[in-house]
Amino acid sequence: MLPVLSVPLFQTCIALKIGASICVSLFAITPVLAAERPNVLLIMADDLGFSDLGCYGGEIQTPHLDSLAVGGLRYTQFYNTGRCWPTRASLMTGYYPQSVRRDTVPGVRSGGRGVRPEWAPLLCKPLKRAGYRAYHTGKWHLDGMPIESGFDHSYYLKDQHRFFNPTLHWKDDVKLPPVPKGTDFYATVALGDHVIECLDEHATEHPDRPFFHYLAFAAPHFPLQALPEDISRHRGTYQVGWESIRESRWNRIQELGLVKAPLSAVMPNVGPPYDFPESIEQLGDGEVNRPLPWDSLTQEQQAFQAAKMSIHAAMIDCMDQQIGRILDKIREMQELENTVIFFLSDNGASAEIMVRGDGHDPNAPMGSWASHLCLGPGWSTTSNTPFRYHKTWTHEGGIATPLIVHWSEGIDDAGALRHQVGHVIDIWPTVIELAGAAGDEPQDADHPRPGQSLVPSFASDRFTERTLWWSHEGNRALRQGDWKISVAGNDGDWELYDLSVDRTETKNLADSNPAKLNALREIWNKLDAQHTIWAGQ
Repeated sequence: MLPVLSVPLFQTCIALKIGASICVSLFAITPVLAAERPNVLLIMADDLGFSDLGCYGGEIQTPHLDSLAVGGLRYTQFYNTGRCWPTRASLMTGYYPQSVRRDTVPGVRSGGRGVRPEWAPLLCKPLKRAGYRAYHTGKWHLDGMPIESGFDHSYYLKDQHRFFNPTLHWKDDVKLPPVPKGTDFYATVALGDHVIECLDEHATEHPDRPFFHYLAFAAPHFPLQALPEDISRHRGTYQVGWESIRESRWNRIQELGLVKAPLSAVMPNVGPPYDFPESIEQLGDGEVNRPLPWDSLTQEQQAFQAAKMSIHAAMIDCMDQQIGRILDKIREMQELENTVIFFLSDNGASAEIMVRGDGHDPNAPMGSWASHLCLGPGWSTTSNTPFRYHKTWTHEGGIATPLIVHWSEGIDDAGALRHQVGHVIDIWPTVIELAGAAGDEPQDADHPRPGQSLVPSFASDRFTERTLWWSHEGNRALRQGDWKISVAGNDGDWELYDLSVDRTETKNLADSNPAKLNALREIWNKLDAQHTIWAGQ
């Protein structure tokens, strides 16, 4: 049985360095030989920061995800693409998003409206050929529709502007009517309901087949809207300010051994990636678009900002609750031991501040359907502790994600950390190997997938030197081994970091080691050219 742990108990187990022995035996997590074709539950959060979970150093209560970490593995150097739709393309195809036209490539119809080439099917296709049932729940952000792309069932929630009253959503590719205002609908709960509905049907009608379920939460993406009872549990926590919360998270990150490097600077001059001054005006005097010193804010600003973070925490809390419900259902099916569970985020926390959807009523309760709030750079900096920059940037704050992998029958090092470097392009080969589906995957010799299976890391921590590449809206990066180059925006200068001692990118070595910088830039340019060629094919 998978235990539900409180954050203090989780941290006590790890702090005493007994998470992989006494804690494991205490909760009767006994590894056995892996089954031939395990179920796969792939969970992606939206705009979740590196340290937002309890098991990654955060103060937010996430007992169900923490229990997965205690019974599984946490990866400390896993990456996404820095933005929502490019990450989802990489996750579902195993390619860099530029290669499959799902991030911008000059001269090619690409980006958010790009259409994948035929040689880049979604992960559900080879899994179905291998005998799996495939289900999708939540955000999509890919071209096409889920059922036409190969899923057996889907609840597609496209409306990202309204958690209480979405106007755009589909079930099995059939458009549903808008949800009226004032009902008890809440998107995160609705996603949990749909997963359980799919699992109920699977247990009844397909008990002899494994399942692949892709669950893409919209939380905690803006607008910050949450259930009142969830907000109330976090009210008052954040009045101490973002510097204090950030310092507390940093201390826990050090205790847990997740990142050993200097804490990055806050950088108060870095604000939202896009400027919407009319939104700032609409949001009122409590909003600020820079991570200014907390004690420099007015009382009104402090109260407004603290309330925003309590809603962000409530959205994560609710997501964790739904994951708990889903785990209970899988346990009821007697399939938990043979289900591989992945949890990660599509990008770092967001510094964006904008008003969309139904607009913002400053007189409405904060977090309700009539309000439209964004986390902003103050709390985004905190959520991305210990890194700097935010969603859309390719510095560590934008691209570093938690990754939890839990599989009772296939992981015998429960509670351990994995420091090997990984990327969302690795999920495809990992799942294909777990499913024994390599023979069911069409091979395209002209477009080999760049990812590496994580399965060897289930048995031991290993560091394989590899090269990873990023590009998004002028933000660029490349990591080769422990070396990384980054640039912020088209007008920025390339920076060079030695991540073996400076994962938080505090000491730019570009001037002292220009040869290394130039060598890595040449590699970046070659990979950029390759993705451009592939996107045009």
